[in-house]
Amino acid sequence: MRVPSRRTGPQLGPPVASAMPARRVARGVARRPAPPAAPDLAAYRAAVAELLIEVGALAEPESTGARQVLLDERLREPAIAAVLDATPQGLIGARETLLLEMARYRPNPRSSAADLTALIRIYLLSRIDVLWWRDAPTFMTDAQVNASADLVDLEWLRRRDLLRFRYQEQPATVVGRSVRAVRRRLLPEARPHTAGLKFRRARREVIGLLNDIGREFDRIAPPGTPPLWVTSLVRSAEHQHQLRRLGYAAMVPSGHCLGYAVDVELAWFQRFGARDALAGLLLARQRAGEVNVVDEGQAWHLCLAPAAGLRFRRSYEAEMGV
Repeated sequence: MRVPSRRTGPQLGPPVASAMPARRVARGVARRPAPPAAPDLAAYRAAVAELLIEVGALAEPESTGARQVLLDERLREPAIAAVLDATPQGLIGARETLLLEMARYRPNPRSSAADLTALIRIYLLSRIDVLWWRDAPTFMTDAQVNASADLVDLEWLRRRDLLRFRYQEQPATVVGRSVRAVRRRLLPEARPHTAGLKFRRARREVIGLLNDIGREFDRIAPPGTPPLWVTSLVRSAEHQHQLRRLGYAAMVPSGHCLGYAVDVELAWFQRFGARDALAGLLLARQRAGEVNVVDEGQAWHLCLAPAAGLRFRRSYEAEMGV
């Protein structure tokens, strides 16, 4: 029996069935949930900046309890919790790791964390690296770094003038360290004060990124400014833990141990009037979604964004003719 229409007015005829077949869900098969939305990184960075202001007001030793209460509250705010919960450690693991880092923190000249506020900033902002590359394998040992086919030798490229940035290696011998010390005494400002690279190897897309930044820096820096200077590239987890034992603010897990993070010198370029130009360039790259940037004082930490990886890999291949 036809059910009368509830519409008033003349009926134009029987309803016309859609030509598109109806989608049916098989019995016993649950609908696939929609993929979770990516965390809002701009909101995360803004929330971290607000948190750091509050932490800075609780810098005294007797404020330890108040700092922990503050962190417990702020880390659960949606903008921060969304990022931390998406890392391999999850929100609870990230919180516990941060509290342990704060408990073991001791100021020293080697650490890029001048105080607890800087330590918290470095830790929380570097979690974006871990979120982005959570499925990437870690280089666990020095031998894995040296043997990896995913990394290329920078020295081979440097000798062919294919790099738009500079670096120096760590001296491997006592004689090399002595020569470095003499050079620093005679020409203290000729190069950045950095230990140098333990591994002169990098991923192809990271080289593409650094060459692109280096070319732009050359265009905008005042005349006579030296090229972009890289102070750290890929590290093994073995080396990362050694740096921690020496007092450096080397976070774990780290984008360096995945091969996607680098450190570039900032403070040294102040003497050439180019520091602010480089800082602005890097922050513009962050706003464009190409990198994550962490201000670590003398050097700034950069991590390549997955969304930009293919473009810089192709840029590398075009430059190298491969």
